[in-house]
Amino acid sequence: MSVFHNSTSPTFLLTGIPGLEWAHAWISVPFCCLYLTALSGNTLILFIVLTEPSLHEPMYYFISMLSISDLGLCISTLVTVLGIFWLNAREISFNACLSQMFFIHFFTVTESSVLLAMAFDRFVAISNPLRYTSILTELKIAQIGTAVITRGTLVLTPAVVLLKRLSFCRSHVLHHSYCFHPDVMKLSCSDTKINSAFGLTVIISTAGVDSFFILLSYVLIIRSVLSIASPAERKKTFSTCISHLCAVAIFYIPLISLSFVHRFGKHAPPFVPTLIANVYLLIPPVMNPIIYSVKTKQIQKAVLKLLYSKRTQI
Repeated sequence: MSVFHNSTSPTFLLTGIPGLEWAHAWISVPFCCLYLTALSGNTLILFIVLTEPSLHEPMYYFISMLSISDLGLCISTLVTVLGIFWLNAREISFNACLSQMFFIHFFTVTESSVLLAMAFDRFVAISNPLRYTSILTELKIAQIGTAVITRGTLVLTPAVVLLKRLSFCRSHVLHHSYCFHPDVMKLSCSDTKINSAFGLTVIISTAGVDSFFILLSYVLIIRSVLSIASPAERKKTFSTCISHLCAVAIFYIPLISLSFVHRFGKHAPPFVPTLIANVYLLIPPVMNPIIYSVKTKQIQKAVLKLLYSKRTQI
């Protein structure tokens, strides 16, 4: 068997949707609409939070961090996904593949970390409202943002370095429209036990730990809400968490589904894991701006104010 060593820069072949290659041009239409929705929606959220003084509060700073993560996920996959659907451009070099893989997983870890920070934000706002702004100062939020970036970089850089040492066989067809760590690792002719163990460690120490502490935060939030005497106040207080709970659900459900399909869906049709993988990377960036625009009155007012000012200028 011929082998590509990392020094020879092997070229990988990306895959669109298996069995539906004939329909790639049509499939590209909804994908393009989803990308445009995600990019425009998250850019609008960022612009509103930055330019509207009334939104310069901890909750909205975390929403803007979530939008940055969503934009990063979209931009990381946009070129290869649409390139396959429009131009059948399937080839990607080893270094470009590693770069794309790093940013996809980096922004995934970042989004998970931001969702955890937002759970902490809701807990502080509900359990200690009088000290909310004194606990979550702008300096503290900047430190949290720095910690999120540092965490993602530290846990993913070794994964890339470990892949660089591997040799790859001639069977170099990836199963997704982008480079995914388990997918790249499976093509290696070398021993990948260390890579596999490290990848599992990354998942447990990021999404696993984050989901546990998010759940713990909501146990404490529910306890705080139940201590409120008035049922109307309980409902009003807990309603501030609905947007965050929706964001958590649309992030973790596709992530868990993809993990289950990769491990237990060996007999599923080939297009199933591909579709779930694309849902996992596209639905959160598309839905998060919609959720926060619909459920958050302050963002609604800011959007209407922006649209009204644009209309009066015309």
